[in-house]
Amino acid sequence: MGMKAFRYEIDQLINRDGLILRRDRPHLVGPLDRLVRAGTLTAVLPGVYVPPERASDFFTRVTAVMHARPDAVLIEHAAAKASFWPAIRSARVACAVPTKVFPQPGFDFRRRRVPPELIAERDGIRFTSPALTALDLVEFVGGDAIDNALRTGSTTLPLLRAALEATKSRRGNAARWTMLLDSRDEPWSNGERKFHRMLRDAGLTGWAPNFPLVVAGSRYWLDVAFPDLRLAIEVDGQVHRDDEATFEGDRWRQNALVVDGWRVIRFTMRMIEDHPDAVLATIRAALIG
Repeated sequence: MGMKAFRYEIDQLINRDGLILRRDRPHLVGPLDRLVRAGTLTAVLPGVYVPPERASDFFTRVTAVMHARPDAVLIEHAAAKASFWPAIRSARVACAVPTKVFPQPGFDFRRRRVPPELIAERDGIRFTSPALTALDLVEFVGGDAIDNALRTGSTTLPLLRAALEATKSRRGNAARWTMLLDSRDEPWSNGERKFHRMLRDAGLTGWAPNFPLVVAGSRYWLDVAFPDLRLAIEVDGQVHRDDEATFEGDRWRQNALVVDGWRVIRFTMRMIEDHPDAVLATIRAALIG
């Protein structure tokens, strides 16, 4: 078989799989070496070849490590990006592996055992479960990962507690337990987390976070509601309220709530952070009134 035929076979494999694994194609070793020398292919991992223009792509590198190391499990930022948080930045592909692996550019191999029940798989990609991933990321992003996983429905508080219990001997678990306790009212953002903590510390009860409500055929989620009193508290300045269309939508929503018999009070995050006593006084007055 001539080089032209070898090249055709290589192109077909690249188009189908996105990469070529050297150990699986011993008859292509020579042609592969030639293409690497010519710069037509590059190795993202030893023995794993892709076109150079794809070498820095996150999912190309993920696919490469899944083929090269069938025992690897994505962790931390890489696991979040592959599952419930696609927008998170992941400069390196972090993986848990059972044995030591020599460092490789663009990859971070950690010798770590992940309990089998905390490993998820999708389209051939193995990663820590959203619950364990969110807990792992507490070290890097605080409660944001937990908030994101809860908001997207990727995990639940019982699953988070179970994941922490299954890995209870790990370093840093004290901080994870603290953050998980702080998440018991299922905040959807760091701002909501602070507000919920303020309400708890003030001893206020009878409120529900992210309260679902259907008014005039439309479904709304109230940031904080005192359902028995039909009192809604809205916190402005969060990510999902930062554009003009959403700003206008909030006004339609508030009008619908008022017409339906709800009282609505609003705070900004700056008001909550800079004037907590005034915010609490306003809420207490509304509860009495």
